[in-house]
Amino acid sequence: MRAARNLGLLLFTALPALATTPALGQSAGGSTSASSMPAAGQDDPEAPTGGDGPTVKRAGGGITRTRIQPYIEVRQNFIKELRPGDDTVTYTALAAGADMQFGGRYTQGSLSVRYERRFVEKGNFNDGDSISGLARIQRDLIPRTLRIEAGALASRTRVDSTGSALVNGGRFTDSVTQVYAVYGGPTYSSRIGDVKVNAGYTAGYTKVDNKDALQLVPNGPRTDIFDHSFTQNAQVSAGVRPGEVLPVGVTASGGFTQEDISNLDQRIRSLRAGVQVTLPVTLSLALVGDVGWEHAQVSSRDAVRDADGNPVLGSNGHYLVDKSKPRQIAYDSEGLTWDVGVIWRPSRRTSLSAFIGRRYDSTTYYGSFSYNPNPRHALQVSVYDGISGFGSSLGNQLQSLPTDFNGSLDPVGGGLTGCGFGATGGTCLNGPFGSLSSAAFRGRGVNASYVLTLQRLQFTLGAGYANRRFIGAPGTVLGIVNGTVSENWYVTMGLGGPIDARSNFGVNVYSAWFRNRQNRLGDSNAVGASASYYRQLTDRLVASAALGLDAVNYNVIEDQLILSGQLGLRYNF
Repeated sequence: MRAARNLGLLLFTALPALATTPALGQSAGGSTSASSMPAAGQDDPEAPTGGDGPTVKRAGGGITRTRIQPYIEVRQNFIKELRPGDDTVTYTALAAGADMQFGGRYTQGSLSVRYERRFVEKGNFNDGDSISGLARIQRDLIPRTLRIEAGALASRTRVDSTGSALVNGGRFTDSVTQVYAVYGGPTYSSRIGDVKVNAGYTAGYTKVDNKDALQLVPNGPRTDIFDHSFTQNAQVSAGVRPGEVLPVGVTASGGFTQEDISNLDQRIRSLRAGVQVTLPVTLSLALVGDVGWEHAQVSSRDAVRDADGNPVLGSNGHYLVDKSKPRQIAYDSEGLTWDVGVIWRPSRRTSLSAFIGRRYDSTTYYGSFSYNPNPRHALQVSVYDGISGFGSSLGNQLQSLPTDFNGSLDPVGGGLTGCGFGATGGTCLNGPFGSLSSAAFRGRGVNASYVLTLQRLQFTLGAGYANRRFIGAPGTVLGIVNGTVSENWYVTMGLGGPIDARSNFGVNVYSAWFRNRQNRLGDSNAVGASASYYRQLTDRLVASAALGLDAVNYNVIEDQLILSGQLGLRYNF
């Protein structure tokens, strides 16, 4: 527990250093302001050169500054169980954190991190501490050539007996665990004559601080919760645009992906090479075709067995890995891949890509849509398909966060709300959290986000669907989940803005559905809502009040209904 918490603190304290690393040929000067609030938007591509100065033009037409806002906070919280029991928990929370936004020609990013210590006065709850945070920062080391990017997440998450999780777990007192994730790596882009060369490498680490293989019913099969994994991804491509050498654009590419999962020594590995041809139809529409070769493989080891043939659990609550026996193949696909599609870009504010093809010995489809007609509206939709584990799935979502997202913490529990929204859209992490099972899976799904800004009010919407078909080697512990399918849907909405010159409000609602097609006993539906009020007492002192109501409906065990709230004071430095 302590090692995982220290990891969370380390990764969030290290990320701001990335934003202040000087680009080659650029001084490290530039002031910051902790008092000016940022306007939403993206950096103006026509901003003057000379470094990341204190002011940056934004898409909304306003001026923002690089902002670093540290704070301390004290809260009095309560959690009241309305169903099935009537337990009441009260505790005092002391917190310290920081909200940071970096805006400049060479640096873009946002970071929100909070450390909280809880002192329980009443109820069936233990004293403890937690870290909540979200970050994504990118830095141009050599402008337009070499960039480094990093991101991180720390979340207090509630995990139920089937492995499904709620991101805002701070409103519950049972089955709460910490999830940590971090990724980073460089990208390179250059031209050699008419040939455009791109390359990139990303490494990521994910940790779930949970020590139990969960059981839905006594003597039933266990859900082995994900422990930790290390992910690597490398890509390289070289190509020419249409009309430069040939009437069509031609790009050759290759890639390598691997995720090593600690549970039962699982390994997901993919090697791919291909050639893509782009045929312009009009100035805004192009047809794209790709043909290539790919080898995708999932392998693992079995658990140590006792004299009766039962798998043995270790002291950490996970199955002991039997390294005396060879690795077993759970999935192996090698051969030709192809896909065809269209790319439509009628303007800088609208883009669409849609593809269909064959991969993993079956039909695949993926694509994206982005629509930003003006600074007030931002819509994003993405469709995905791939083989991964929980770690790489969460890492992919982190990489899709906008760099200008607003750090959004749950006003009641103090943890993550699960989404990050910026001026050009947002990303929600609810999809990957649909299952914290340790097994690898074929994942397909869709994510959508919408941001509407009306004067000083902002409305946000996130929704999505995730489908996971698990992969496990027959004859091993994981063989019982091979071919099983779990699904989750989610929708989350928020509305916030000023009441007057010194007051603000926020309202959030969410709903999430979890379903297992093979065993409906673990199906559940979670809904919740919260309302918050903030009052600026002085230039630096802010009072807050919030109330939340959460319900979880299960097929087997008793439903839950939780009322929670807080009163707090925050001092901004």
